Amino acid sequence: MAENKPTATVAKAATSVQPKKSSNMISYIAPIACIIAGYVIWRFVLGDPSNFSKPDLNGGFWPSHQGPKGALVRAYEGGIIVPLLIGLNLMVWTFAIERFLTISKASGKGNISEFIRKVQYHLANKNVDAALGECDKQKGSVGNVMKAGLRKYKEMTTEAGLETDQKLAAIQKEVEEATALELPMLEKNLVFLSTIVSLATLVALLGTVMGMIKSFASLGDESAGAQAAAALAIGISEALYNTALGIGTSAIALVFYNIFTTRIDGITFGIDESGFTLTQSFASLYK
Repeated sequence: MAENKPTATVAKAATSVQPKKSSNMISYIAPIACIIAGYVIWRFVLGDPSNFSKPDLNGGFWPSHQGPKGALVRAYEGGIIVPLLIGLNLMVWTFAIERFLTISKASGKGNISEFIRKVQYHLANKNVDAALGECDKQKGSVGNVMKAGLRKYKEMTTEAGLETDQKLAAIQKEVEEATALELPMLEKNLVFLSTIVSLATLVALLGTVMGMIKSFASLGDESAGAQAAAALAIGISEALYNTALGIGTSAIALVFYNIFTTRIDGITFGIDESGFTLTQSFASLYK
């Protein structure tokens, strides 16, 4: 009887990339907190009775103060849509600061192109440990991806059971897995800024329409007499303040969104370049 010989199999190397544990409570808390803060600013700061010559002391939730004493206080006349627009504006600044801190941390230290050149130099001299040290100094997303790839790179140089193409595929897979963990962190919460770009304009349009309805309603009231002109002016003022706040908020959100997406594109390009550097360097070892 012929003897059955066991077939040698190559164990699949486990990835060294581990999922990052991160909380995103700000995405739940910030919108509610900003809307509440917007109402507080409108009701108790702009709507403080001392800011008006004819305050409505019994107005409750929505006082009808008249005779604002300052230009800034006149924004109160924009109506109940104004606190929502103020809240959206606060939301823009909140997420802009949060994204700025996160992306600045992800950018790491120093110039990304210079970092990649240093890694290339160390790999050309077959000094993987020195290249790993550069990753520790970089402390950014590009450094994290490069570090994961370098660990697999170092492992594959001593792996005797795989072909060169298989080793390259293992390095590429490690880089892809590390990239898949880094990119969501960079793009997280940008959806709020992109949404506010359109939402602020629509909310402002709603406030503008409400102000114009009030204006034309006052013109149609024959019993109002001379007060119709004052009501007309207040209605137009409400419409214009809502328009100004909405357009301003939308513009700020758009500027921040474009700034952050540009910085993320730069980091993404660095990550792609790091993966290319690793595979090209490893392939050159077996030419």
